[in-house]
Order: sequence, then C-alpha cells, then structure tokens
Amino acid sequence: MADKNQAAGTFSVIGNNTVITGNVRTEGSIRVDGKIVGNVITQADAAVGMNGVIEGSVDARNITVAGKVMGTLTAAQKLVLEGKSVMKGDIRTARLVVDEGAVFDGRSSMTGTPAASPVPREAR
Repeated sequence: MADKNQAAGTFSVIGNNTVITGNVRTEGSIRVDGKIVGNVITQADAAVGMNGVIEGSVDARNITVAGKVMGTLTAAQKLVLEGKSVMKGDIRTARLVVDEGAVFDGRSSMTGTPAASPVPREAR
C-alpha cells in the first residue's frame, strides 16, 4: 500500500541497467539506481543508490547520494554524501553531511541557514 504521506503515491524508481538520456521532472520523490544523463528536478526528495549515476544537475528538497554524481547538487534543506559516494561538481544546500570515505571534488555553498544573531551593542 502507498505511503499516505506521499502525494498521490508518487515515487519514481530508475532501476539498475536503466539509462535515461534527457531531463527528468517529478513532483514526488525519486530514487536512481540506474543512470541518468541529464538533469533531475523534484519538489520532494532525491536519492542516488550505490549503483546509481547522474551526469547532470539535481534539484530537490533533500538529496542523498550513495553512488556517483557529476554535476551540480542543489538541496533546499539537506544533502548527504554517504561513505562510498563520489561527487564531482558544486553543492548548494542549507545543511551538508559528508560521511567518512565520501569523495567530493567541487565547491560548496551553504545557503538558507539562519544568520548569526548580532551581538547587542551593550555586550561589546
């Protein structure tokens, strides 16, 4: 039975040995265990499995990478690079988790984080 929290049961899986050339856009979550040569855009979460490969950009609410990505990752909330992941490209996210053993070659920008509270003049 579909998870009631998933919008209309929308969860896409790109399986092993599947190759998609072109952009993928979905409103629900997506998991890539195959290969996408193109961009992935979702309003929900995106995951790249251990055998998954994306050659392009990923734009999602939360992104978890266990496989390989060559492109730009943009996560509105949180991005996780798991222990055996390989990421070659730039990262933009509010929160970043890099597990030991992950490979990251690129630049990171942490956006959407609350600004540090200014110190009141009296305390200076």
